[in-house]
Amino acid sequence: MYPADLKYTKDHEWIKVSGDTGRVGITHFAQKQLGDVVYLDLPQVGRSLQPGESFGTVESVKAVSELYSPVSGEVVAVNAALLEKPEQVNTDPHGSWMIEVRLSNAADLDR
Repeated sequence: MYPADLKYTKDHEWIKVSGDTGRVGITHFAQKQLGDVVYLDLPQVGRSLQPGESFGTVESVKAVSELYSPVSGEVVAVNAALLEKPEQVNTDPHGSWMIEVRLSNAADLDR
């Protein structure tokens, strides 16, 4: 249920790193706690992030929750398809990335 090629945060985000970029999403546990996801608010491409900094929100029928960056870096892509169909987070949480970040400090992954 929790793919071994992902790194996980205490806030229930995950990151999958490939080269100098990482794709970020939320875990199965997080989506289960939220319930049916109905809306995502994600950052603009080009935004700089620090570890633990909020980069957006996920809204469900139950609650609105902050999303936190696991690493420092620049947002280089936002998953536009997920913005149109946010419910995909519920059906495939570990395959539904939200943002892609160009890492500025690979040591962030060891936290």
